[in-house]
Amino acid sequence: MKYIFILNSAAGKGKIAKEFIPKVEQYLSEHPEIDGELYLTKFGGDAMQYTEQRAKTGEAITFFACGGDGTLYEVVNGAYKYKNANIGVIPLGSGNDFVRILGDRDKLTYIDAQINGTVTQFDLIKAGDKVAINQCSMGFDAEVCANQASAKKLPLVNGEAAYTISLFYCLLRKLNSDFQVYVDDKLVYDGRVIFSLCANSKWYGGGYKGAPKAVPDDGHLDCVIVKKGFGRIKLATLVNEYKRGEHLSWPETIYMSGKKMRIVSKTPAAVNVDGECETVKESTFEIIEKGANFVIPTTSDYFFKKEHGII
Repeated sequence: MKYIFILNSAAGKGKIAKEFIPKVEQYLSEHPEIDGELYLTKFGGDAMQYTEQRAKTGEAITFFACGGDGTLYEVVNGAYKYKNANIGVIPLGSGNDFVRILGDRDKLTYIDAQINGTVTQFDLIKAGDKVAINQCSMGFDAEVCANQASAKKLPLVNGEAAYTISLFYCLLRKLNSDFQVYVDDKLVYDGRVIFSLCANSKWYGGGYKGAPKAVPDDGHLDCVIVKKGFGRIKLATLVNEYKRGEHLSWPETIYMSGKKMRIVSKTPAAVNVDGECETVKESTFEIIEKGANFVIPTTSDYFFKKEHGII
């Protein structure tokens, strides 16, 4: 097995790369039995291209996405089609929402714990010609996601703060959309919504628990629709409830599980696919069961929590 550490050169404005590279080099020098190498990305999309190029050779490779959710998104999209490829994540970014379900972030950065981790199969979400491992959405929260990148450029602003800044900025603008939402080809709502979310795991936006019941290996997607039932001021007071994942009890919320969600918008609306955003009039999100070979590091409590019904 070959182990390739794919490091986002832009993470932490380059500071993280400078700090992490010596750790990888030291680990590999101390463990000559490990066939490992380091790849530093050169541009946006490079991690996806490089991962697929290496995976299609057929060699057994574990790719570690070393960065944030964007790096993980690229590595997943480059590797998931290839059964010889495993995917791990070493959380070095500002958000790292997907790995929250795996346990303590700091413990997940231990290289030895990753190398000796257990490979399991996680579901994915097919969204057009790309896949997501975490969450997809359309509506207000996708608008927030689309503006989050600009907020991250502000001094001393991390992923969570950037999402919150973007959220309140978007509150001053478009608040609702007119959607038809289908789950498993059945129309479940037709009307004005705040947002519609399709999830494989719990958190996004730097710690917002958009899908509190979702787990990435249960064979279904969690579908959340928040109908337009309140205005800007009321929504602003509910932000913390939403962040804690308490919105499933709101009378405006529809929650259900399924294999596919389709959203048709009357006007162009933002769509979010694991943080990658564009404007569309229609999107379909569909599960790929056991779509990725994913590494659970030895320091993760994921299996313990699953066994004891904690997640």
